[in-house]
Amino acid sequence: MTTPSTTTTTTTNNPNPLLHFRVATPADTALLHTLVQSAFRGDESRLGWTTEANLLAGDRISPAGLLAKITHPEGAVLLASTSTTITSTACCEVVRRTAETAYFGMFAVSPRRQGGGIGKAVLAYAEEYCRRVLGVERMELSVIWSRGELIAWYMRRGYRRTGEEVPFPHGELARAGGVALKEDLHMVIMAKDLCYLP
Repeated sequence: MTTPSTTTTTTTNNPNPLLHFRVATPADTALLHTLVQSAFRGDESRLGWTTEANLLAGDRISPAGLLAKITHPEGAVLLASTSTTITSTACCEVVRRTAETAYFGMFAVSPRRQGGGIGKAVLAYAEEYCRRVLGVERMELSVIWSRGELIAWYMRRGYRRTGEEVPFPHGELARAGGVALKEDLHMVIMAKDLCYLP
């Protein structure tokens, strides 16, 4: 696997020139924790449409869990900002699971910046990164089954439900200090072929 750069990834086309992309380092752990928490949990997350506050409480991920993702040898955490000095606008995780497939997760956009096209640009950048840097032809992701609006958002960007469903990761949630507020949680898998990207 090509070693990711800690600055703007020059091997990957930037779908939005107003955004600056880079690969996260361990020094970004605290920044990432704040960003992810604000996008998914608590009252601040309700400012955006991606909130999980009605389904889950507590931490979305622990600092130790973030560090593990940042240092994963088969992946990267990508950071996006609207300038070269502010690095907390959006983030995502990409990790190669097989020779052909990468997983996309931990997708967070600051609640105050949602609805302006940043999420779409981050997803497009992640797809390019997976194809060019990780060398895969397919990207998969998982969504809580009841998040119909989020499933529809991914479908508009070329993702399709594979028909596979997996249990909700309650163990991972508990290790982060989170709590499920609903009992009927499980994940649906969605995927997109990247080999057709220009």
